[in-house]
Amino acid sequence: MSLQETSEITIEDREALRRAVKSLEHPSLAGRLTNLVGKPVELIGYALPSFASKAIASATSKGLEAALKVALRTLRSSPRINSQFLHRVLATASGAAGGTFGLAALPVELPVSTTIMLRSIADIARSEGEDLSDPETALACVEVFALGGRAGSADASESGYFAVRGMLAKTVTEAARFVAERGLLKEGAPILLKFVTQVAARFGLVVTQKVAAQALPLVGALGGAAVNYAFIEHFQDVARGHFTVRRLERLYGKERIRSEYDLIAGQL
Repeated sequence: MSLQETSEITIEDREALRRAVKSLEHPSLAGRLTNLVGKPVELIGYALPSFASKAIASATSKGLEAALKVALRTLRSSPRINSQFLHRVLATASGAAGGTFGLAALPVELPVSTTIMLRSIADIARSEGEDLSDPETALACVEVFALGGRAGSADASESGYFAVRGMLAKTVTEAARFVAERGLLKEGAPILLKFVTQVAARFGLVVTQKVAAQALPLVGALGGAAVNYAFIEHFQDVARGHFTVRRLERLYGKERIRSEYDLIAGQL
């Protein structure tokens, strides 16, 4: 056991953990979008036609597959720009197209905005001391899309941060081992498809909220851009929380941080 694992958690780290718990246990995209469009977004989402749900599911999977390729192939060599604002601007621009052309643009717009968000998430991971050349870290970046995908009415015991992370843990470990052993990404590898499917099941909840907000008649291009700005800001907050927890686990040990996390979550 390291000295830090036996020492008291610093005031700065405890405050960082508190901010992380707030971001991870109370994700705020639905609230942000509701404030933006003036109506409860989750209720609008239920009213989307069935063909919209199929289009969203397809676009979500394609978006995550694109993000996974970027994560496993190019993150380690990406420049250290660390510009969260730049990524927000790029995602906002792609959202303007989604607002103008609606659901028809989703198969093109979502993979673009998802990849932009992935690079932003990777910058946050690097800033928290992560090694982007490690396949497990690359997969942890994609994992953020599952951690940020939660319906507001979801059962906390099934949708809380550690519940979702635990659900994905075995797949992440197996997928990371597969990538490390094979070197290059093998298209269609069952373990990677399983990982994408698990993440897509939760990411799709948030994509539905986004599409619902953009589908409103008064939204249009300007509103579509604003919706995407809220979309990426949401996942940046979740990523900061996720990689803060991982950093503190490396410093103080997983059990210690889990205990502190649960204590703080019970107080919020």
